Amino acid sequence: MAQFLADRALHLTSSNIVHLSRLAEKYNAINLAEGFPDFPAPPAIKNAAVAAINADFNQYRHVQRLCDQVAAMFETTQGVKVNPKTQVTICCGQSEALMAAVLAVINERDEVVLLDPSYETYEASVKLAGAKAKHVSLDPPNWTLDILRLENAMGSHTKAVIVNSPHNPTGKVFNEEELAGIAKLCCRFNCLAITDEVYEHLVYTEKRHRSLATFPGMQDRTIVTSSMSKTFSVTGWRIGWAIAPEAISSAICSIHEKLVDSAPAPFQEAAVSALSSRPEYYMNLRAEYLDRRNLVCEMLEEAGLSVQYKPEGSFFVFARLPEAYPFKDVDYVAELIKSAGVVIVPGCGFFHADSTSVDSYKDRYVRVAFCKDTATLLSAREAIRKHCKVKGQPS
Repeated sequence: MAQFLADRALHLTSSNIVHLSRLAEKYNAINLAEGFPDFPAPPAIKNAAVAAINADFNQYRHVQRLCDQVAAMFETTQGVKVNPKTQVTICCGQSEALMAAVLAVINERDEVVLLDPSYETYEASVKLAGAKAKHVSLDPPNWTLDILRLENAMGSHTKAVIVNSPHNPTGKVFNEEELAGIAKLCCRFNCLAITDEVYEHLVYTEKRHRSLATFPGMQDRTIVTSSMSKTFSVTGWRIGWAIAPEAISSAICSIHEKLVDSAPAPFQEAAVSALSSRPEYYMNLRAEYLDRRNLVCEMLEEAGLSVQYKPEGSFFVFARLPEAYPFKDVDYVAELIKSAGVVIVPGCGFFHADSTSVDSYKDRYVRVAFCKDTATLLSAREAIRKHCKVKGQPS
């Protein structure tokens, strides 16, 4: 039946990360691959969802109060005022928000610049829109952005730059100089910025998360996408949003309605409660994740991997394989599943840039999620220690 497939479907493959999660389930392995928590969501927001279901908020529904909360939060955290009635669209998670944004503004033959390594959804969205993805590599070990390299990748066909900060898979938080450089180039080349800010509340240093929309000339050329998934440990609820200039927001809303009609009604109601959380919630969340980050960094270094860049944000560690390891990242991951019963992600799937320098390291990294219960992480550490002893490695 393959002859009936559309061309766009032929170029898409299933997610390697999801495949690894299914392997974890099949072999009862510890899943440090996919970025979802294995601990309970906050009781208050679960109760709010149950109350909404019991109140029969179970049909197609637009919850304006949630748009109001999203706009208020953005103004509080970023100092940018947006109109909740005309500039906010509630979507089925950040992924749908980004897809709807891309479909709203990207034409066939447009070019969209992605910063590599990058999450797989970005390139897929660009390809589904019929456009060309151009990859600009960040420089390890600190994943620094070379502004001149970005400038050289942009031109008259550039329609947008997609920026993810805090960054998946590296945990990088782009600094002020890098963000200002991206903003200036967007203005110079008269293009848009589409941002993925789902880890906005998970920053572990003195840096704060700053949206590109806050830079001079950028509020009218930035589409911000985010969600409640990571911050409130409800990745399965699929509540996200897009904040955009009015005309673009209207187009995103229309596409969203044609794709899915509306986001899940009871979870929209619960999100109103979640976004009303006090500042202490976010402070405690960061502190708990900081402890988990440190535990996983220690675990990986014990196993001989190199944590050259300790993540400043998100909930992933992007670690380099031991120099003495003779094989590739996919081999290391397969070995760990079979011997230790621990699943992580090979880094090669995040690299797309075509250059000799990237080829020298693209199969030398693995991504490890630390958005897990501390007991899960301790079990993983013990399993990896046993694996290292069997292999005759120090641990």
